[in-house]
Amino acid sequence: MAKRYLVRLSEAERTELEALVKTGRAAARKRLHAQILLKADEGEHGPAWTDTAIMKALDVSIRTVERLRQCLVEEGLETALTGRPQARYKSPKLDGGQEAHLIALACSTPPTGRKRWSLRLLADRMVELEYVDTVSYETVRQVLKKTNSSPG
Repeated sequence: MAKRYLVRLSEAERTELEALVKTGRAAARKRLHAQILLKADEGEHGPAWTDTAIMKALDVSIRTVERLRQCLVEEGLETALTGRPQARYKSPKLDGGQEAHLIALACSTPPTGRKRWSLRLLADRMVELEYVDTVSYETVRQVLKKTNSSPG
């Protein structure tokens, strides 16, 4: 099967990758990716190794070589070396006003028949009072953990 993504490095890219491999100061993953790209280079100065030869020489899977070729062609050299940035930010479930209502509710007297507020009771009351549409008791716990108040 013919290769879909051909690696053709410019002279500047090749020089950058060779310097990265020779210095040995880069992260292991970045250095390995540089080695794979140098071996896969089908340009005028590249050795144009097959994926199987690269796999055996550098002890990586064929799929790693294929993915790296694809990443280089589609997203560029920097992304191929360092990887895509991870998007792990989660927006807060409650805003500042809702948190203030929750804290005020937790500091108020508990419902009749109860000695103190439970997390589930607080979550249910927040929905009941229409401060939020839905909220889990775990979110309530995390918000209350951030405060220095003690319900005791």
